[in-house]
Amino acid sequence: MSKRIVIAGWMLVMGLVAGTCLSAQAQGTSIGPSGLKVPRFVSLKSDRVNVRGGPSTDHKVKWIFRRAGLPVEIVHEFENWRQIRDSEGEEGWVYHSLLSGRRTALISPWQTAGTLVSLRKDPTEEAGVTAKAQIGVQVDIKECENGWCEVSVRNYSGWLKSNLLWGVYPNEEVN
Repeated sequence: MSKRIVIAGWMLVMGLVAGTCLSAQAQGTSIGPSGLKVPRFVSLKSDRVNVRGGPSTDHKVKWIFRRAGLPVEIVHEFENWRQIRDSEGEEGWVYHSLLSGRRTALISPWQTAGTLVSLRKDPTEEAGVTAKAQIGVQVDIKECENGWCEVSVRNYSGWLKSNLLWGVYPNEEVN
């Protein structure tokens, strides 16, 4: 095989790799050391999760989460540590084993307290209402498609527009 063909092949492979990386950056995502996309939403695995100022136990605890299942967004990874952001925009570092891939969300935590949203029987505005939920309620996400998410909380389930949830990205599909 000629040296030119090998070099041309190598350049093609490098171009494809660079194109994939640029495509991920253009979408605002990259692949972290875990092999998973960053940013991404996860939830807290435990009722007590220390959030630290940096990626090691040498860093001070900034605050403690006391609610298992709460959604958080992983914005950066360093070895076994994940920099997370909560629904209020606060950031800190959590050890990876304290996080779960289980998808949860908060209903419109940015809206006025006491506001109710309607869970729909089907993913359309015209569908009947199955339940009403207050803002800030934590829900489990069953699936998301076409800008709607099927959610459940206690014995109730229904569909909400994904833009009413903190814990999913716009137009994200969750299966």
